Amino acid sequence: MAAATYKDAGVDLELYQQAMARLPKMMQRTRTPRVLDLPGGFAGLFGLNRPGQPYEDPVLVSGTDGVGTKIKVAIQAKKYDTIGIDLVAMCVNDCLCLGAEPLFFLDYLALGKDEPELIAELVSGVSDACVETGSALLGGETAIMPDLYAAGDFDMAGFSVGVVERNRTIDGQRIQPGDVILGLDSSGFHSNGYSLIRKVVFEGASLSIDDTIPELGSTVAEVLLKPTRLYVSAIQAVLKQSLVVHGMAHNTGGGLQENVARILPEGCRAEIDRGSWQPLPEFAWLQQLGTIDRDEMFRVFNMGIGYVVIAPPENVAVIQQALTGQDVGNQVIGKIIAGEPGVDYTN
Repeated sequence: MAAATYKDAGVDLELYQQAMARLPKMMQRTRTPRVLDLPGGFAGLFGLNRPGQPYEDPVLVSGTDGVGTKIKVAIQAKKYDTIGIDLVAMCVNDCLCLGAEPLFFLDYLALGKDEPELIAELVSGVSDACVETGSALLGGETAIMPDLYAAGDFDMAGFSVGVVERNRTIDGQRIQPGDVILGLDSSGFHSNGYSLIRKVVFEGASLSIDDTIPELGSTVAEVLLKPTRLYVSAIQAVLKQSLVVHGMAHNTGGGLQENVARILPEGCRAEIDRGSWQPLPEFAWLQQLGTIDRDEMFRVFNMGIGYVVIAPPENVAVIQQALTGQDVGNQVIGKIIAGEPGVDYTN
């Protein structure tokens, strides 16, 4: 019997090294001044305080997430350079809700076999999103597990770390009756509800990934792989105005009812008018394609509102101006009233 090798077991260390050799350049382009040199280190180093502008009472903010079954769509389309944007967005947008400045990001990639090109494409999306959000891609892990993932399959997860001054933390506790609810436009489905999307599109309607959707003027792949919107620059533009913001919510799985309710303090209830904005056309297409109930659509998907800002009415005009200046469409979608924490739709 010949001597067993790691390659026989499905892990090619030479291919692995080829893949890893491509990553330092992608990490280097995300480098920020507070990243500390640690060649060959087992972890990453990041200096918390800003040179010349130290924090007074810094609080670290961290969030973790994955991309879900949107990954299956990327595999079907053989398009891997945007799914990393989704990964960063799902984590960074969550941390942003507390008013945090993104500091650094780490990713975890698991595959069934060594595929240097695939790994490079996946990490390129992560790198792109880190550059856009000012996050240093501080490190990560790539695991080859042939008995756990089939060839061609992969999964991604990651986490973001940010910082905010304790006295500027936005946790929703200042929300009060009379506050206005602003909805910020999403870019599409973002990264939620893809188990239902795939069931409707590929099983129910028997569409293929390259089919054109006439009413949308795009292919299935183009619509379903549109990356999750990154809200960092828009929200930073608002917060730099030193405006009072009482609460923020990233509208992901569970829709507005669940995500807005999470930040409401005692004595505050949200009223949201579903007729105050026009959902993106892809939502109408999917709803008709799958004969999905309207309430189910709003429970599963963002329906065109990817992020929510709750603020006093006197600040709304300036906040909207700052958001529009960052090319983020927005509209008043509701208000806060007295009542038990929760969300009511008025339309």
